[in-house]
This record gives sequence, C-alpha cells and structure tokens, in this order.
Amino acid sequence: MIAKQPKPKKCKNPACGISFPPQRLGQAVCSPKCGLAIKDVNREKARKSLAEIGRKEIRAAKERIKPKGQYMKEAQTAFNAWVRERDAALPCISCGRHHQGKYDAGHYRTVGSNPALRFEPLNCHRQCSPCNTHKSGDIVNYRIELVKRIGAEKVGWLEGPHEPKRYTIEDLKTIKADYLAKTKELKREAA
Repeated sequence: MIAKQPKPKKCKNPACGISFPPQRLGQAVCSPKCGLAIKDVNREKARKSLAEIGRKEIRAAKERIKPKGQYMKEAQTAFNAWVRERDAALPCISCGRHHQGKYDAGHYRTVGSNPALRFEPLNCHRQCSPCNTHKSGDIVNYRIELVKRIGAEKVGWLEGPHEPKRYTIEDLKTIKADYLAKTKELKREAA
C-alpha cells in the first residue's frame, strides 16, 4: 500500500509564498531559511498570546483568593452608588440642604449596629458627607425626615428587631450585579 502524499501548503514567509509538500505536522514554511526570516513575527504573536493567557490566569487566581470581606465591600459600594443615584434629586435627608459637596449613602440604622439592614433600601438615603461623618448621621433630623418620606410604620419596622443575615459570596456577587444594573438603569433614565 502506498502512503498518501500530504496536500501542498503555501509558505507563510510573505517574501517566498511558494507551494510545498509539508514533511512534518504543523510545518508552516518551506525551508529553514524561510523559518528564520519570519521568526520575529511569530515571536511577537507568541509573546502577546502568552501575556494574555498570563493576565487571565492572574485575574482568575486573584478572584479565587479574594476574601469574603472584599466581596462585601464591592457589594456595599454598588448599593451605595445606587442609593445616591436614586435620591439624586432629593436634598440631604438630615439637614435638607442641596449643595455641591460630596454625598454619601447614609444608613439610618448603622451597619455596625444592625448588619441585617445593610442592603435594605428603606434604611439608606442620600446624605451629605458633613452630616454623615461629622455629625454621626444626625440621627434625630434623619428620623424626622424619614418619617415624612416612608411613614411611621416603616420607620417602626426599621427600628424593630431583625434576623441576622449570613451572606455567602454568591449572594454578595448577586447583590453587586443587581445594584450595578439598577444604577445603570437610573442613569439611563436620567439622561
């Protein structure tokens, strides 16, 4: 039985370009001379490819070793951005001022004292940074305005006891994705 001849290939060297029968699997050039002529082009492509693979592996490794606290921080940042965007037209909930300064997402019941309400939209409103930071949230005025905005019954619910919530990493990823999407939607509507 006679072995079948391989199909002729075109040499990858742009200066050559002749057809040749490959002698090895994956042979791209007709001779070593053509191989040496295009080695720099291939080296650059290979370097870029390896660098991209390296970046993807590093990104995946960082994602695997990221602690739960980092996921919590990212979810909280997304939630806070949504609160600030939701209340963009409203004044500070504590002092009632509109100003050009920095605004925070101020929690009525603090995250430290009541972590179960960390991601509760009724518990968090746009608050100017001086009220939130320097006046410790200015809770007295916050409560007065909160009763006007959401009603005494809901404020009573916020002040009542709540079951502690144990967030998994998957929960936190979902919360982050949801609030990023909601923020994007609010920005699109405002534009």
